[in-house]
Amino acid sequence: MAKKHPPHAEPTVTFWGAAQTVTGSMHRLDACGKSILLDCGLFQGSRAESMRRNREFPFRPREIDAVVLSHAHIDHCGNLPTLLAQGFTGPIFCTPATRALAGVLLGDSAKIQREDAEYLNRKRAKGEPKIEPLYDGPFVYRTLLKLKAVPYGEPFEVVRGVEATFSDAGHLLGSAMVRVHITTPAGTRRLTFTGDLGRPGLPILRDPEPVPECDLLISESTYGGRIHEPVEETAEQLGEVVRRTAARGGKLIIPAFSVGRTQTVVYFLHQLMKAGRLPEVPIFVDSPMAVRATEAYHAHPECFDDETRRLLEHDPDIFGERRIRYVDKVHESIALNRMPGPAVIISASGMCEAGRIVHHLKHNIEDPRSTILIVGFQAPSTLGRRIVDRLPEVRILGRSFPLKAEVVVLNGLSSHADQRDLLRSFAPLVGKVQRVRLVHGEPTPAATLAAALTAAGFTDVAVAERGESVAV
Repeated sequence: MAKKHPPHAEPTVTFWGAAQTVTGSMHRLDACGKSILLDCGLFQGSRAESMRRNREFPFRPREIDAVVLSHAHIDHCGNLPTLLAQGFTGPIFCTPATRALAGVLLGDSAKIQREDAEYLNRKRAKGEPKIEPLYDGPFVYRTLLKLKAVPYGEPFEVVRGVEATFSDAGHLLGSAMVRVHITTPAGTRRLTFTGDLGRPGLPILRDPEPVPECDLLISESTYGGRIHEPVEETAEQLGEVVRRTAARGGKLIIPAFSVGRTQTVVYFLHQLMKAGRLPEVPIFVDSPMAVRATEAYHAHPECFDDETRRLLEHDPDIFGERRIRYVDKVHESIALNRMPGPAVIISASGMCEAGRIVHHLKHNIEDPRSTILIVGFQAPSTLGRRIVDRLPEVRILGRSFPLKAEVVVLNGLSSHADQRDLLRSFAPLVGKVQRVRLVHGEPTPAATLAAALTAAGFTDVAVAERGESVAV
C-alpha cells in the first residue's frame, strides 16, 4: 500500500492504471500533503483479472482527498463507485457534460454488472463461487452526488495548493485535458494530463485545444504507432460495408461505446442515407444508454463544432432519430436476433465484454452472410480483441462458436489522436517540457511514440510502468 505524502515532499505522480495497456486509467498525484486521483476507470480484460484489479486498489481509498476526471468513458470513470464503497469521501471534479454522461454510463455499468452476474450465476457449475457485481445503483447515486462540474477554462482549487483547469480534449462530449498548477516552497510546478486526446476534423465535437505548457506531460498513446485514414475515406468504407452485407442478406453487427462512438457512427449513417448512398436497410441502436447519451449530446451544444451547429439549424435530426430506431426494451432487443437480415445493429459494449452486444454476436458470429464491424480499440484478452485477431473459435457466454462472419476493422472512426496528431499537438512544447510519460497505450505503440517524441526534440520521454512514480 502507498503511504500518505508528507506536506513538503516533492510532488509526484504514480501510475496505477492504463500503464502499458489501454484500460483502467488511474494516476495518483501526491502534492502539498494531499493525494489526488487523475481518473478512476474500470480495468477491462479477462474476467478473473478484471475483478481482482477493480476490487483491490493499490492504496487505501480513504487516503484519496479528491478525484479529477478527464471524461466519462467507463475505462476512465467506471470504478469511482468502488472507490466510494471502500472509503473515499472527497469531491470529484469534471466538466458539466462529463457529469451528465457519467450518470448515464455508471448507471448502465451497474445494470450490466447485475444482469451479467445473474446470467452467469444461472449457468455456473455446482460448487463454483457466486459472482457478485462490483457495485450497485445506490453507490452510483452516491458517486453522482460527489461530482462537481467546472466549465472549460475556469481554474478551480482541487485541494489547498493545487489548482486545476480543464481544456477541451475533443475526444468525447465534455472530455478534457487537465492542467494542474502546484504551489511548492521551490515555486510552482505544472502538470498536464491529456486524458484521451481527440482527432482534429472529426464531426460533431470541437477540435482539441492547444496542449497546456507544463513541466510534466502525461499523454495517452493509444495509436502512437499508427496513422489513421482520412475521415472522408472512412465514411465511404462504412457505406461500402453496409452495402456489401445487405447484398448478402446478412446483419451488420457494430460493437460501439454507447457514448461517443455510437453517435459518430449514427451521424455518418444518417449523412449517407440523406445522400441516397445506402440501400433501404433497417438500422437499430440497441442500447438504452445510447438513447440517454444522445439526449445528453442534445443538451450540451456548447461542445459542438461550428459545422455541427450550422447543421442543427437546418436539420435537428443529425443523430437520425427519424431514420434509425433506438431500442430500449429487453424483449425488443431479443426480437432483433429472430428478425431476418439485412439489418444494421449498433450495440454496446465497445469491447464486446458485456451487455446486449454479446448476445447479438452469439446469434450472428457463425453466419457467413453477416459482418462484425469493429470501430474502436479492443484491449487484450477481450472478446473484441479475439474477434479482431480472427481466431477460428471464440468463447461467448461460456460457449465456443466458430467465427464465420466477415470481420472488418475501421480505425478511421477512432476518436483518439494518431501519431501524427499527437506530434503536431506537442510540437509547441519542445524545449519547454522537462518530462513526458506515456500512458493509455500498449507497449509497442507507446514505445513507437516515445521514439518519435525523442526524435522531435523532447529529452526525457518514457513509457510509464504500473507502480512507477515520477516527479512533477
